[in-house]
Amino acid sequence: MKTKIISAIVVVSSFAVSSTAFAGETISVVGSSSVSPLMEVLGETYAKSNDVTVEVQGPGSSAGIRIAHDGSADLGMSSRSLKTAEESPQIKEVVIARDGIAVVVNNSNPITDLTKEQIAKIYKGNVTNWNQVGGEDKPIVVATRDTASGTRGAFEDIMSLKKKINDIKASAISQKAQVASGNGQLKTTVANNPFAIGYISLGSVDNTVKALTIDGHKPSIAAIKAGDYSVQRPFIMVYKEGRPSKEALDFLTWVQSPTAQKIVADKGFISIN
Repeated sequence: MKTKIISAIVVVSSFAVSSTAFAGETISVVGSSSVSPLMEVLGETYAKSNDVTVEVQGPGSSAGIRIAHDGSADLGMSSRSLKTAEESPQIKEVVIARDGIAVVVNNSNPITDLTKEQIAKIYKGNVTNWNQVGGEDKPIVVATRDTASGTRGAFEDIMSLKKKINDIKASAISQKAQVASGNGQLKTTVANNPFAIGYISLGSVDNTVKALTIDGHKPSIAAIKAGDYSVQRPFIMVYKEGRPSKEALDFLTWVQSPTAQKIVADKGFISIN
């Protein structure tokens, strides 16, 4: 009996060594929760014809840029442009797509259009009732993203939601706003609250919420390409020169290819081609 047990252990050990020897390269991609769903699809597609595994994590754009600086992952993802303090000659930026930011309300809300000025006033807390913007006499429940979110950073820049405190730029979004950790959580908040308003990636819009027109322009790929819908931002891959493996750089090159960019367009984003 003992001989048989020893034999089984040897076989298992031999198999484990063999599996490790033939394991493919793992490409680590960390950052924006808005870019993550698209990156997961791109990674899965690429892995089917290449001996690699693409691991995607979405803690936020700030985290993605930070890991690019410290080199703790191959590639970082950001859904906003880098701030001046985040730029460095060693940090490389590659735009892989563009995305609109949709302002969304509950499907039961009769409001269909707001101006950028009205949206800014709502988020600053200056407008607190839907009847102030042509809606019902109901309180406005403001939903926003956390401060590490690239979507929030881009939204604040576009909507002029920044203020200076002791010569330091800070968010002008009301402290009373409900904070969501990702596109999915924010969308759920709006879908479940008839008085809520929020903003999410255009690629995340579905029939659970209603996307508003802004200044009369619908959030669509056509409107963004025409320059009519200005609430948009880039999807960026960032990395530290010399850090990513050859496999990671090959993957990034493929992401910019016509094949990958067709996937970008099919998923409701704007290709770079």
